[in-house]
Amino acid sequence: MTDLMLGKSVAMPASPEEAVLDRVPNPHQDTNYVTRFTAPEFTSLCPVTGQPDFAHLVIDFVADAWLVESKSLKLYLSSFRNHGAFHEDCTVAIGKRLVGLLAPRWLRIGGYWYPRGGIPIDVFWQTGDVPKGVWIPDQGVAPYRGRG
Repeated sequence: MTDLMLGKSVAMPASPEEAVLDRVPNPHQDTNYVTRFTAPEFTSLCPVTGQPDFAHLVIDFVADAWLVESKSLKLYLSSFRNHGAFHEDCTVAIGKRLVGLLAPRWLRIGGYWYPRGGIPIDVFWQTGDVPKGVWIPDQGVAPYRGRG
């Protein structure tokens, strides 16, 4: 684990493709439990207009052998700030990248996107059924409500 970014000064990745995600061993491989990461200030760019898009991301997963190291995840998510992609692409790509890195027993991602053009777009993706006996809390993000 000496190659981890943790504890080192690391430059912001220029793009999601260049971002490195680190993983660390799961110390409780014999136990099904949920890890949640919440990114309430996720930002990307509209691929058509170049205007910023904002989302509240919630990532839940049940680990197998690996956990994602949180500093590398933060840098990876921040690398989307100058990345042009639609809401669906950003949300699902993040989920798939984590699945490719971690091979978790289960993962879901909720992308709660703020309105653009008057329409909020929420994107949800998961890998399959929740492992038996695992408690999965609600993601805790209210549906978008305008003034009304």
